Amino acid sequence: MTKALMARLDRLLANLGYGSRKDVQALVASGKVALDGKILKDSGARIAVDAALPERMTIRGAAVDPPAPLVLLMHKPLGVTCSHKEDGEKIYDLLPRRWRLRDPGLSTVGRLDKDTSGLILITDDGDFLHRVISPKRHVPKTYLTTLDRALKGSEGEVFAAGTLMLEGEEKPLLPAQLDVVDGKTARLTITEGRYHQVRRMFAAVGNHVVTLHRERIGGLTLPADLEPGRYRILPANEAEAVFDV
Repeated sequence: MTKALMARLDRLLANLGYGSRKDVQALVASGKVALDGKILKDSGARIAVDAALPERMTIRGAAVDPPAPLVLLMHKPLGVTCSHKEDGEKIYDLLPRRWRLRDPGLSTVGRLDKDTSGLILITDDGDFLHRVISPKRHVPKTYLTTLDRALKGSEGEVFAAGTLMLEGEEKPLLPAQLDVVDGKTARLTITEGRYHQVRRMFAAVGNHVVTLHRERIGGLTLPADLEPGRYRILPANEAEAVFDV
């Protein structure tokens, strides 16, 4: 059995975004923090930190936020960006406000552009993030596309050949799988993450992507009942399913 990490209560709650160390010390002193039903008064107490902590600790009567490492599966809506720096509404605005203060901070695993919706992972686990996006792993990603013009019928062969060159690049794309839904709708599965890759692939064969929605990353599929802007916390074993391909 893995031994639980121990952390000072004030540092733990500050890292979870509940305020500065001083703020947290005042919170504890006011009797707002409880563990296993008992009020905690010592902000310097050492607490066992594991995935079960939200089941044991409350802050102002509500379950404490999950400790790191945290992985979220979100249904990204249209119109929000995945960057901390771009203007406009950001994907992080869809999370609890205090989560922006977490340490380590949360980052998206790769990005979806403003005009793309669908499955995106968000995490504070740097190792997990880099394993998912590593070019060596070739984690597949599946997108549902609607197109401006009807498919010609030759696109699947072009994409699967592994010879398609995108404009401005010197290395051909890896083979990709195209599954036609109807004349202007298709699913495309790629194993790379080049800039605007799906849109540029269809542009290369004389078409234009009207809508783009990511349905799947590796072994993780966007749940049908997860509304745009909503998210779910993935337990470690479920998050690792992204590599089940």
